[in-house]
Amino acid sequence: MRAPAPLPMGEAFARLKQQVIERTGHFYYEDKDEVLWERVRKRLAAARSPSLDQYLERLADPDRGEAEWAALEAELTIGETYFFRYPEQFEALRRTILPDIFERRAESRRVRIWSAGCATGAEAYSVAILLHEMLGEALAGWRITILGSDINETFLAQAREARFGRWALRSLPPEQRDAWFTPEEGAWRLRPQYRSLVRFERGNLLDLLGPSPPLELVDFDLILCRNVMIYFHPAKMAEVAAALVARLTPEGWLLVGHAEPNPEFARFAAAVSLPGTVAYRPPDAETPAAPPPAWTPPVLPPAAELVIPAPAFAPAPLAPLAGQPPQTPTATPREPARAPASGDIVEEVRRRADVGDFRAAELSCREALEADPENPVLHFYAGLVEQALGRLASAEDSLRKAAYLDPGFVLAHYHLGVVRLARGRREAGRRAVAAAAQLAGTLTRDARLPEGAGLTAGELRELARVQLE
Repeated sequence: MRAPAPLPMGEAFARLKQQVIERTGHFYYEDKDEVLWERVRKRLAAARSPSLDQYLERLADPDRGEAEWAALEAELTIGETYFFRYPEQFEALRRTILPDIFERRAESRRVRIWSAGCATGAEAYSVAILLHEMLGEALAGWRITILGSDINETFLAQAREARFGRWALRSLPPEQRDAWFTPEEGAWRLRPQYRSLVRFERGNLLDLLGPSPPLELVDFDLILCRNVMIYFHPAKMAEVAAALVARLTPEGWLLVGHAEPNPEFARFAAAVSLPGTVAYRPPDAETPAAPPPAWTPPVLPPAAELVIPAPAFAPAPLAPLAGQPPQTPTATPREPARAPASGDIVEEVRRRADVGDFRAAELSCREALEADPENPVLHFYAGLVEQALGRLASAEDSLRKAAYLDPGFVLAHYHLGVVRLARGRREAGRRAVAAAAQLAGTLTRDARLPEGAGLTAGELRELARVQLE
């Protein structure tokens, strides 16, 4: 097995990291030197640059620099996306946000929507599908444009192709997949009527903060900027969010990712609490009443992401905690043990996390764990909150403790595996996911899992199969 390349510690690497953060806003890399170096090394090899100093010269070159920056940004940016991600937000769009926009735009019949940080386009296309389903034949009488923008040119090229694998379609049942897509050599291409509403352009959100922000990015009825700002420094996140709100119409709407709400947003936006999510509007916007439901988009149980059959697999034993004997999953999962006094705390953590206040949820977990350090449920929620905040190493540690304290805690093993896979720990991640599937296999398919918010044992096994493919 090849040893990992040594991490450069010199001035050149520090300069490159600073330039990356300044150009992309990805403060995420401030303390992720190993991750950054692993991705930069790929570009050094492709550009045939023997040293970081020469690579920095290439990035600064007037003729070659922009092309190389585009290639490096393609390595650095994260493109995890799928159709109808965060179904509770699409439910808010269907029930409240889009009906409000339609009512206000009834005379002009003109609607402008921006998917900022669109990655490979699933979000923008999901909105297009939703508009078709809501308006039906009346859509022909509206002038609706959806702009998708991203810093990553590779993602944008894929978005324009509108061709997706099953991972991007993992939230869709077969009947909706077949209605909206046509099969094409192991993938699915979105049908033309949905593609026609969307155009894609390269754009960097930090340009909104520059001396000459793009003039065309104004008067949007709806902006979706989800799971982009989470990688920014908190101060920069607030600046970008303020710039986005400033580009809304006076009655426009902004949706951000669940982990991105920030108390600073109150300085320039009004928060609107909707079932399962929070939206933002210009301070003087009037909040509408929700109309009755007309169409139901795909809705997943919380924590579920996919139901796709896959071949059977053989679970592997769990890795033990450091200094502890190996653990084998119990034959029958049980309700995780919890101290009676912790029930209210768990509910408080859930409530805060549900509205995106992850830092307050984390504080509640820490306080509770000081009084009850061996409660697996508290460690489980601490891990989920840390995962939402992007602290994967801490999340892995918390989830591992939850699984150790209660070896039958199915979802602790599953999320532990997901976090390990996200950290690139493939074999350890697969072992934990396989253990979760093995535990779930001892239950009936319809059995609801503790702390799963409705997720069943059968659904968990299917999720695990996908992770293990």
